Amino acid sequence: MRAPAFWSIDGPLARLLSPFGAVYGAATRRRLRRQGVRLSIPVLCVGNLTAGGTGKTPVVIALIEALAARSSPDLRLDLRPGLHADVHIVSRGYGGRLKGPVRVDPTRHSAEEVGDEPLLLSAFAPVWVARDRAAAGRAAEAAGAEALILDDGFQNPSLVKDLSLVVVDAETGFGNGRCIPAGPLREPVAVGLGRADFLLILGPAAARAGFRARTALPDGLPVLEGEIVPRDTGMAWEGRRVVAFAGIGRPEKFFATLRGLGADLVGAHALADHQPIGRQLMARLEREARDKRAMLVTTDKDAVRLPRALHGTAIPVPVTLRLEDPDRLEQILGKVFAFKLPG
Repeated sequence: MRAPAFWSIDGPLARLLSPFGAVYGAATRRRLRRQGVRLSIPVLCVGNLTAGGTGKTPVVIALIEALAARSSPDLRLDLRPGLHADVHIVSRGYGGRLKGPVRVDPTRHSAEEVGDEPLLLSAFAPVWVARDRAAAGRAAEAAGAEALILDDGFQNPSLVKDLSLVVVDAETGFGNGRCIPAGPLREPVAVGLGRADFLLILGPAAARAGFRARTALPDGLPVLEGEIVPRDTGMAWEGRRVVAFAGIGRPEKFFATLRGLGADLVGAHALADHQPIGRQLMARLEREARDKRAMLVTTDKDAVRLPRALHGTAIPVPVTLRLEDPDRLEQILGKVFAFKLPG
């Protein structure tokens, strides 16, 4: 899927479709009235209000790494002396064909089976995918999980959330402010932010400032700010010729990142979000890179979608979350776990 251009402008087409958007938003509200399953372990949800990518996956990874930094290498979190939490991730597995619940095994599963994001996340923590998130949560709990991170389930009522973190891309914001199909919203902004415990605004400093200036946020809603930046892998990008491809929510962000690193971008190919990457496409991209004497690069999410036989043909550029105030992340973790601890 690629977001229609009119989703960013409140023009004639958006207004024409607005009655359908109102129906969509109302359907979301009705769905959210359903009673969810409350697990005996805390559930932290990382979601958004819009269709398409906002940077949730690096946020989930940052949360897992924050937990790992406090604990032993097996990702067990020291909450209090003698008390630990084994943190698992639950995902719908968008783009995958398995209905689940199934625990992702990166040595056995492909992106076509479990989705690209769960496959990427499985390098950081145990991941469960299922169409029924409550079933996935129960499976994770039965397997020993003592806490869950729910990836992209803010509008899904299957599991009761103990804390919800909503992520927004500062550059695109909430688009034209209308619900699908008139705009990018899954639900009205006021309704969604009214349920959120935290809002994380992602983007360059100027974009974040612009978003806050044009967006009315609920009083008292805690706000964090940050940016998705490349991880330092030791690669020297300055002047390096590259052909890049990306099938993420906003491929141009990836291309801008490469230019910011100093790479000479001699080819840039924007694919649809979650687009399958077959041998024919890769053969064409590899040929272009050879002809231009360039390195073929992609995002880490696209890299896991490559056919197994083609792994290593494109260099992934991994990214990470950089928060303006990292201590605020500790507040999130503390709020999730504190009231779940025994006496």
